[in-house]
Amino acid sequence: MAGKAAAPGTAVLLVTANVGSLFDDPENLQKNWLREFYQVVHTHKPHFMALHCQEFGGKNYEASMSHVDKFVKELLSSDAMKEYNRARVYLDENFKSQEHFTALGSFYFLHESLKNIYQFDFKAKKYKKVTGKEIYSDTLESTPMLEKEKFPQDYFPECKWSRKGFVRTRWCVADCAFDLVNIHLFHDASNLVAWETSPSVYSGIRHKALGYVLDRIIDQRFEKVSYFVFGDFNFRLDSKSVVETLCTKATMQTVRAADTNEVMKLIFRESDNDRKVVLQLEKKLFDYFNQEVFRDNNGTALLEFDKELSVFKDRLYELDISFPPSYPYSEDSGQGRQYMNTRCPAWCDRVLMSPSARELILKSESEEKVVTYDHIGPNVCMGDHKPVFLAFRIAPGAGKPHARVHKCCVVQ
Repeated sequence: MAGKAAAPGTAVLLVTANVGSLFDDPENLQKNWLREFYQVVHTHKPHFMALHCQEFGGKNYEASMSHVDKFVKELLSSDAMKEYNRARVYLDENFKSQEHFTALGSFYFLHESLKNIYQFDFKAKKYKKVTGKEIYSDTLESTPMLEKEKFPQDYFPECKWSRKGFVRTRWCVADCAFDLVNIHLFHDASNLVAWETSPSVYSGIRHKALGYVLDRIIDQRFEKVSYFVFGDFNFRLDSKSVVETLCTKATMQTVRAADTNEVMKLIFRESDNDRKVVLQLEKKLFDYFNQEVFRDNNGTALLEFDKELSVFKDRLYELDISFPPSYPYSEDSGQGRQYMNTRCPAWCDRVLMSPSARELILKSESEEKVVTYDHIGPNVCMGDHKPVFLAFRIAPGAGKPHARVHKCCVVQ
């Protein structure tokens, strides 16, 4: 039975997971990943659960289709999920469409004890009661129960075929209406380019794309409600500041291409100590001699360089981060805590919310700690991203003042 007597209200679990690695090595990674995910479900016993996946199907979707089907089937029919008798699954499988494909997968599970749950129909502009289990895939554009957009090509011109975009659904749970937005923003294409300026050019691209999403979900077409935006934001630490801090006493050597004079590599060496190499930086190499700095005290000393959210401080709120950077972990199934030397570790995967969603969560806080913001599988290989989750409760009556406005209680 979901929920404990000591903590009344509706338990909600929001999870974001970039699962690309799971489909590149399904034999070794999927079982571990699912076990850790189910453990979090068991611990928090949510009534309403949302799992937002990015890079669903991996780098080669066509080749991974059978693994995708198996993964979805497992989630919907596993013993760990047997008390969730209603589900909605939205998979963007239209991989042949360069114009529309986002590789996003959104899963929503409703516990059998939860009554009267409604989902918004964006076309009919009304709420519909959720019953049974349904899977929607291929072309999600025709599904009225969501809004999906891929970012325009000119947002990130150097990437010939980006799969970045967002999918939005709207729900009414316990008389509270809220939007859930699955999002995947642009990555850093080159460590060297990211290092050149502070903030980096890539940070500017992400800023533009996230601003577009926020404007879109609060525009005039629909009534404004609280929103949770969770996904792979690809937020990175401010590279120039991080390198300066990690290499304060080091001298820098620049390696250039003989024919073009283009910078190919930066090598930072200690001034003494036999000129020991501290950091090597290439387009896709970030090789720092001591990874412990990213793990010590969950990497919190580096949070001062996590600045990309600051421009949205009036529009997006986040609980305090107390887990280590969620990316880029080793994809070796035997390595659970090791980072790859490809990028500077960063908190890419986040659960963010509107100011009104924050009020909803804080209203539900009591003496007992009922809000948890953490990552999944700290010691297990979960692929190159660790999933991140937010667990909270909607207090009884928290949404009552808005119930009539949202007409959630009217069966459509």
